[in-house]
Amino acid sequence: MISADPDLLDSSDGGRATARARLERARWGVRRAVLRRRRLLAALLSAAAVWAGLSAASPEPEVTVPVLVAAHDLPAGVTIGPDDLETVAFRPGSEPSGAIGSVTDVAGRLLAAPLGTGEPVTAVRLVGADLARAHPGRRAVPVRLPDPGMVTLLEVGDLIDLLATDPEQGDVSTVAHAVPVLALPRDDEAGSGVTASGLPGRLVIVALAPAEVAPVTAAALRAFVTYTWSER
Repeated sequence: MISADPDLLDSSDGGRATARARLERARWGVRRAVLRRRRLLAALLSAAAVWAGLSAASPEPEVTVPVLVAAHDLPAGVTIGPDDLETVAFRPGSEPSGAIGSVTDVAGRLLAAPLGTGEPVTAVRLVGADLARAHPGRRAVPVRLPDPGMVTLLEVGDLIDLLATDPEQGDVSTVAHAVPVLALPRDDEAGSGVTASGLPGRLVIVALAPAEVAPVTAAALRAFVTYTWSER
């Protein structure tokens, strides 16, 4: 049996002791570094926890639809400018039918009916083809009546009969019955003009049935056109 060399045993034990000492010093160094920086680490961990909590609690940005509204009271017949409008965010599906969100689609258009402050601008409030949308089967047609004074008696929504009087023969005929008045442009907005009678007139936008468009247009060119309130 071969006995172990005492010198070799001592050398091996000393190496293990040195390794353990180095390991212990390294662990102690790490502990001291952590202890020195514990406040900073605690602050970082707290900030991370707060950020995670806020991220989890904050809802996703709400999807909205831009809608133009009147920035102040607007009377019927005015030309709308950018300063007359404000943009309001609506939830999808809550905006009025025909609502408009782009200023370029509205600026320079004639307002068919009054708008109060905050009221949405919709297609049926503007003079144009959409104006007759509330009257299915009818078309929006401008008619210049010879007497501006008679136009001031009208209001949007009135039902009128349009009458044509032949200035030579004196014959009177009804060319359109129960016609809804859609808009009353102001004189300074609608431009100047004269009727077939040679009198200065004023435009009225009415909703005509397709069969009434030709007779009314012809009467406006060759006759004296007036109206009566419809009994309907």
